[in-house]
Amino acid sequence: MKLLVDERDAKFVLYEHLNVEELCNYPKYQEFSRDMFDMAISEAEKLAMNEFYPTNRVGDLEGCKFENGIVRVPQAFHRAYQKYCEGGWLAMADPPEVGGQGFPYVVATCCIEFFGAANWSLCMYPGLTHGAARLLYRYGTPELQEKYMYKMFSGEWGGTMCLTEPNAGSDVGALRTKAIRNGDGTYRIEGQKIFISSGMHDLTENIVHMVLARIEGAPPGTKGISIFLVPRLRVEADGSLVDNDVTCLGIEEKMGIHGSATTVLSFGENGNCIGYLMGEENRGMRIMFDMMNEARLSVGMQGLAHASAAYLHALQYAKERIQGTPLEKMKDPAAPRVPIIQHPDVRRMLMFMKSGTEGLRALMYLAAYCIDRAEVAQNDEERELFQGYVDLLIPICKSVGSDLGFRICETAIQVYGGYGYIKEYPVEQFLRDCKIASIYEGTNGIQALDLVGRKLTIKRGQLFKNAWKFSRDVMAKIRKNRRLRDLVAIYDEAQQMLTETTKYFGLKGMTEEFYVPILYAKPYLDFFGDVTLGFLLLWQAHIADKKLQQIFEDHGAKDPAAQRKVIETNKSAAFYYGKIASARYFITQNLTQARGKARAIMSGDTSPLDIPEAGFALD
Repeated sequence: MKLLVDERDAKFVLYEHLNVEELCNYPKYQEFSRDMFDMAISEAEKLAMNEFYPTNRVGDLEGCKFENGIVRVPQAFHRAYQKYCEGGWLAMADPPEVGGQGFPYVVATCCIEFFGAANWSLCMYPGLTHGAARLLYRYGTPELQEKYMYKMFSGEWGGTMCLTEPNAGSDVGALRTKAIRNGDGTYRIEGQKIFISSGMHDLTENIVHMVLARIEGAPPGTKGISIFLVPRLRVEADGSLVDNDVTCLGIEEKMGIHGSATTVLSFGENGNCIGYLMGEENRGMRIMFDMMNEARLSVGMQGLAHASAAYLHALQYAKERIQGTPLEKMKDPAAPRVPIIQHPDVRRMLMFMKSGTEGLRALMYLAAYCIDRAEVAQNDEERELFQGYVDLLIPICKSVGSDLGFRICETAIQVYGGYGYIKEYPVEQFLRDCKIASIYEGTNGIQALDLVGRKLTIKRGQLFKNAWKFSRDVMAKIRKNRRLRDLVAIYDEAQQMLTETTKYFGLKGMTEEFYVPILYAKPYLDFFGDVTLGFLLLWQAHIADKKLQQIFEDHGAKDPAAQRKVIETNKSAAFYYGKIASARYFITQNLTQARGKARAIMSGDTSPLDIPEAGFALD
């Protein structure tokens, strides 16, 4: 049974919602077709189900082992990883000149959802390699690319991003890792990095690290940070590999993602760690942010992947678990017991999970699609427009994806009841594995600051204005649908309240109370996320309603009773009805709270700042 991703919904988003087939009209993707997209998705699902998913629980129980400076991943990961690399999945959306298949990024994102839902810990190894390889592709010299890049895109070698240090986590500017000029264009790297995912493992012969460091004499803070390629094994002029003085000091024992090696790395303990500058000196932060969109979308995908698997597992369990009597016969001790999916509270939980998962899927795929549209744009104006959509969506993808994904996993445990809390069933692992997503690649609080402090202020709020114009154009079509009129009214009010809150932030930012938008940045991002998901689900409901009405017409179902019979007997009708139900539930349960959320954000209450530290207590 397929318990990873609702393939029907994934294809609804791709083909009926976003119409990604239109990408094939552009020269970059003219050799592709829907048949090719479907074939790739089908193969991804097979590999995910047959190779990745069976290793998920094994990896959780076995974990990674640190022995004599070597990290060994769960043995079962090796075969699955090899199959993944052999299939060319790591470079699926990359150009053929680097060994990629050149697929649209949105189609690759759909495939990633299957792999992530099957085993996120395993997915992290090629995922981090891909990010590092892309950075090398963009900023590396031809010589470095020849030595390292192609083996990274093939998966033969691994890759990482090394930012965090013991005293410099989110405060990257406080890092202490040094880069000392050697006089030949290379640098000697000295320092330590912590929480480095995939920093050491035995899936690949070599691992190429992208390391943030400060060149001696560089300015303090983030302005003086550069980024370096630092391989574990250095490629010499004759092609031989030599040790590059990169050592692993240990791995972390974590709450979840046990199959992913989270390492402590030391660079240059013996003074022989060579690094190669990426791009220009002191441009490390800007270069790093170039790959942050991919990394943060990936973390949002983690939330979606876990939510998808958790929902489908809970749904199956609810259909099979027999307990209790029907509501109308609850006082009859002789009444037959029924599956728990017939109980109202269980249905409410499933509806929350369904609508949340479908909203996240639409959000993640939309962001990926906008990346594709920016790539194939016909002019600078169009490219800037779609890149602006991406920039605005990314902090929402990362934060809402990880937070809502965790809540959906939590609700799955509640559906299972006591069984969900024990390791016999997989949902407790989904919850543990998902939690880290709100923390790494920039905590969700940092995502909120990025949205409020950077994205809303770019070109005097132009990204926000462009997004709202797009939503108004879509809503103009939906307003003509009388069957969705009540949902449109709720959405309109929520959007208006978000606009007022955004203007409030803008005004406060120009006063002595500039700290208020910072204080309430995260609630604002959550509010923004609610409105965004509400918009996407309403858009989907409009599409689904048109399809459903056509099915009713084809079946001659003109009255409610006849239409209900069609819904209960026709799978397509049931699917489209479910899409409308998802939008109705999400909007009525979330967007109806918009006025209260806006009022709370705009209250101006500064009690968290006013209270003295002693007022929080402890002593």
